[in-house]
Amino acid sequence: MKNILRSRNFAIGASFAVLLGALGISQVAFQSKAVAQVGATAPKFEVDPFWPKPLPNHWVMGMAIGVWVDNNDHIWMVHRANTVDRTTNQLQRGLGECCQAAPPVLEFDEAGNLLHAWGGPGQGYDWPESNHGIFVDHKGNVWIGGNGGPDSHILKFTQDGKFLMQYGKAGARRKAGAAADANAEASQAGFAANSNDPDSFGRVAKVFVDAKANEAYVADGYLNHRVAVIDADTGKMKRFWGAYGNKPDDTPLPAYKPGDKNAQQFRNPVHCADMSVDRMVYVCDRVNDRLQVFTPEGKFVKEMYYKTNTMTDGSVWDIAFSKDPQQKYIFMADGVNEQVVVIDRQTLTPVTTFGDGGNHAGEFHGVHSIAIDSKGNLFTTETYEGRRIQKFINKGMAKVVKFDQGVARPDNK
Repeated sequence: MKNILRSRNFAIGASFAVLLGALGISQVAFQSKAVAQVGATAPKFEVDPFWPKPLPNHWVMGMAIGVWVDNNDHIWMVHRANTVDRTTNQLQRGLGECCQAAPPVLEFDEAGNLLHAWGGPGQGYDWPESNHGIFVDHKGNVWIGGNGGPDSHILKFTQDGKFLMQYGKAGARRKAGAAADANAEASQAGFAANSNDPDSFGRVAKVFVDAKANEAYVADGYLNHRVAVIDADTGKMKRFWGAYGNKPDDTPLPAYKPGDKNAQQFRNPVHCADMSVDRMVYVCDRVNDRLQVFTPEGKFVKEMYYKTNTMTDGSVWDIAFSKDPQQKYIFMADGVNEQVVVIDRQTLTPVTTFGDGGNHAGEFHGVHSIAIDSKGNLFTTETYEGRRIQKFINKGMAKVVKFDQGVARPDNK
């Protein structure tokens, strides 16, 4: 597949410029192949096959669906305990000595020791049918979204699992008269998007909290087609937008075709909305194979496309920014092509990749989420049958000799 970067100049022709001017877009256009530049350097990583340490209590993970690193370099992840299959959770079912699902929220220290485990249904809140994404904010609060049928809300907890707030109402997107039965929930039928709702959400993929403004950016998400910004304390909706800064529109788009570009709305899911140090908001428009950049107010700035032949679940899943003061690099999880992509943040040029499909250390099976600690080490989680978290040690800068570096193992030179 070709690795295609596209950061467009919308002054391509007079009529096109007028159209895009009406949309509030002004960009510089170029398109280039993402190829290794011999002699260029990029961050290099190596998997730590012994991280984390084994879980206690015969615990195992289900689909690992979110990861974040807090200000203490503790690694937080969320997985779906209800996806641990029946052949694995024999202890939980009273049929054997091993195993059982771990609680959904797991906190590890730098060495991979499990510090805390909690989560699941409780009093006063609606635990998501399908929890999705985790974030720890500047106050130490833990945010969790969800992409199950009735998941139209966000939860906030303390670090020890005490419930604090629920933003949005569970089931708010259910169609009038739709049955709330198990089959409808499982199929996610009976729900309708409303990307202009000021009170609830539509299957949130991820939350990012801007400490300076105390605002939460919501990738909203798997049913809706927008980025929403709320007050991080009260949950009051402050603003929202769709692709290119447009007013969100839930009109169904035709199925994505290889090379499709310029879709004027996000396709489901809107999978991340993270802010950089220079206060740009990077949005993962996953199935459109693109990363779009906005101001905090929702004004479109630029975009990149990556591997636009990628079908089904798309190529742009999640991002993390490098820890240098300028955040020179973006690390992007690509869960279909099973790679982490290293991107120059200023030019949005892919520099190199690492990873490959598989279940061995350093390989990926549905690499879903990515986060970074203060030392520049990366952490990834895997959904589908991957069901794990991995650590990739920052080995410093190294010469790029080929675009696809392969599995980040010490024996892969």
